[in-house]
Amino acid sequence: MITISESASDKIKELLASEETPDLFLRLGVKAGGCSGFSYGMGFDDQEQDTDKAFEINGLKVVVDQDSSKYLYGVEIDFKDTGMGGGFTINNPNAVASCGCGSSFKVKDEEGAPEKCDDKVEV
Repeated sequence: MITISESASDKIKELLASEETPDLFLRLGVKAGGCSGFSYGMGFDDQEQDTDKAFEINGLKVVVDQDSSKYLYGVEIDFKDTGMGGGFTINNPNAVASCGCGSSFKVKDEEGAPEKCDDKVEV
């Protein structure tokens, strides 16, 4: 199960509304890389694969590829709006360590391919 806060859902819906492509949904994923071993992927997509898992969360269609689902189970996504900007935050109960920038993590008994942390998570 993935949890998306109301503020994050509202921001994602706002971003989706500004796109010109119909039928977009939120795709979440994980790939080897980042300074802690794995990095998060979060973006919009309109192509679903047969092995994807789809969820309806707060009125949003959320799709996760099969390989990423084990790393994202229990993840909580929030959006913090500050005077200097804002951004999405990810709380992952599966992570045993994470990068200072919050965009990469490590899980017990598995390693990705560490690389330099660049402090950027884009949607």
